[in-house]
Amino acid sequence: MTTETDSFPRRHARTQRFTLGAPRSFTVAPDGSRVVFLRSGSGTDRANSLWVLDTEEGTERVAADPRALLGGTEEHLSPEERARRERSREGGAGIVSYATDAAVELASFALSGRLFTAELRAGTARELPAAGPVIDPRPSPDGRHVAYVAGGALRVVSAEGADDRALAAPDGDHVSYGMAEFIAAEEMGRSRGFWWAPESDRLLVARVDDTPVRRWWISDPAHPEREPSRVAYPAAGTANADVRLFVIGLDGVRTEVSWDRARYPYLARVHWSGAGAPLLLVQARDQRSQLFLALDPDTGATRMVHADEDPTWLELIPGVPCWSPSGRLVRITDEGGARRLVVGERPLTGPQLHLRAVLDVSDDDVLVAASAGEEAAEPEIGEVHVYRVNELGVERLSQEPGVHSAVRAGDVTVLVSATLDRPGSRVRILRDGKPTAAVLSYADDPGMSPRVTLTYGGARRIPCAVLMPRDYSGNAPLPVLMDPYGGPHGARVLAAHNPHLTSQWFADQGFAVVVADGRGTPGRSPAWEKAVHHDFTLSLDDQIEALQDLAASHPLDLSRVAIRGWSYGGYLAALAVLRRPDVFHAGIAGAPVTDWRLYDTHYTERYLGDPAAQPESYARSSLVTDDGLSGAAGPHRPLMIVHGLADDNVVVAHALRLSSALLAAGRPHEVLPLSGVTHMTPQEQVAENLLLLQVDFLKRSLGLRTD
Repeated sequence: MTTETDSFPRRHARTQRFTLGAPRSFTVAPDGSRVVFLRSGSGTDRANSLWVLDTEEGTERVAADPRALLGGTEEHLSPEERARRERSREGGAGIVSYATDAAVELASFALSGRLFTAELRAGTARELPAAGPVIDPRPSPDGRHVAYVAGGALRVVSAEGADDRALAAPDGDHVSYGMAEFIAAEEMGRSRGFWWAPESDRLLVARVDDTPVRRWWISDPAHPEREPSRVAYPAAGTANADVRLFVIGLDGVRTEVSWDRARYPYLARVHWSGAGAPLLLVQARDQRSQLFLALDPDTGATRMVHADEDPTWLELIPGVPCWSPSGRLVRITDEGGARRLVVGERPLTGPQLHLRAVLDVSDDDVLVAASAGEEAAEPEIGEVHVYRVNELGVERLSQEPGVHSAVRAGDVTVLVSATLDRPGSRVRILRDGKPTAAVLSYADDPGMSPRVTLTYGGARRIPCAVLMPRDYSGNAPLPVLMDPYGGPHGARVLAAHNPHLTSQWFADQGFAVVVADGRGTPGRSPAWEKAVHHDFTLSLDDQIEALQDLAASHPLDLSRVAIRGWSYGGYLAALAVLRRPDVFHAGIAGAPVTDWRLYDTHYTERYLGDPAAQPESYARSSLVTDDGLSGAAGPHRPLMIVHGLADDNVVVAHALRLSSALLAAGRPHEVLPLSGVTHMTPQEQVAENLLLLQVDFLKRSLGLRTD
């Protein structure tokens, strides 16, 4: 019998989903001699240290220990740093990010708002005098300077700690330099706001003016003595921040970059390498057109090197656009029903692969992450592999079924592999494709393995994971728990061990758990992802199709079906019990988006359009309009709404408006407010008890024994 302290919910929360102690954030030196990474000291230690692995000897050493550098004092984060970590879903502590010079000799990082550097060969670290609190410090490629953001200014200091100065200071009350605006960090995958020139003599710096953005207030009702936080939140259909770009020399000379910002206001990507001119990717607000622009840093003028258009939307892909070392444009495009890699003007992949990211580019090949495309010879449910692609063909670098990624420089590759039969991830160092060393993981073993079957459901062949209790004998149908995310950018049906742990724990409470990745989820084809254009309710249709089809081959009791989810999954859970009470008998909606007019511009308008031009799309997909409550005439199914009061991504107004609409419609429901909790629910006791409360609610709602 497990005790309270070693129960799965407690260990799951304490280990941050068994991620603490696992190595991450790898950088490979160009000469292949060193691999730099972050790792905490144990499976329950939140404080990451900076580590260096010698690839010749296979030995590891600490390059920077945050506890030693802070002298045992408690870490303090500025509001700006907390916001950055919320955008990146960073729950760790200590050194959570770092940057290096081009030779990977010098690393810089911030601790408690202070600036530190580490000599990676010597293994020594020291603090540099700097204005604070310091955000996102980055060495110049030659390692002679470190640029960072403090107080909304882009500053630079020598690597020896001398001549600290502001290169660009705020010139307005709501202006900042060198930081990514909210939607760039939250939705575009661009967390940076400045980029060094390869020659280390100047930088590209984003200037963000959020004066036009509507102000919202995030309060903590549990502490009425505290002032609410004022945040600039660009809700769908409202004004975005004004983003400009400047070339700023170390001598302070600045040149504004010019492009048609009225037509292409979104600065989605910036790439600056020695292989060509600075490269920008800018998008139209409707995200149906985008330009690849080459920049003349001396004049600020730009010229178009490529343009893309799409009738639905253009997906932003990690790692592109960029130049190959020989100066050819590397991009990913949706053409002929497939997501393809293009180098120069030549497509190098076809419909057999669905490209997920570009990992590294050399003149010999392009390293990519991809899943099996619609025309793959053999389906690979939930798998992502690493491939080498060139004009001669495609070679798969990762072999075992699973989810793989990689970081490469020269002839050394760090291959990170997660599989169904092994907890966590295995990290191997490859030289010329052959394993030479491994990076240790200190993550805790979950102490259980998922009893999971990966399969397809329904005529659309929806990828599904079915989990049964580990002690189930197969004698009787089980109540069903649908456990989806089910929306854009959130695949949950993965051929990996740890992503299924929570679902397995719920299964062990007496449920058959079904996870379905329907239309809108990534990893299959452009058409699959874009099917939800102007109608998110198709996500629910696919959950139902998968459920009903799987019932023919699995012991599922369709008279007792519940659904739970967080964020988009929370939206799906509420949608399910409101729209289809004939199928779903209880739901738990965690941090749900209930009124899409309250969600941000870049995400929401990509899928549902401009709310002024397509109000019907918003009404159809909303939970708080008449359309959203159209199931009110049917059975009133139990619904628990859970929401963090400090959530600045899906604000608690979503839950409150849904609750008000349900009350007005006479629909009973429960609301669980989480004081001080953001969209991540990182607090250990909150995360633990939230799992226990959900199980209690599900058993009560489905008429199951709760003892």
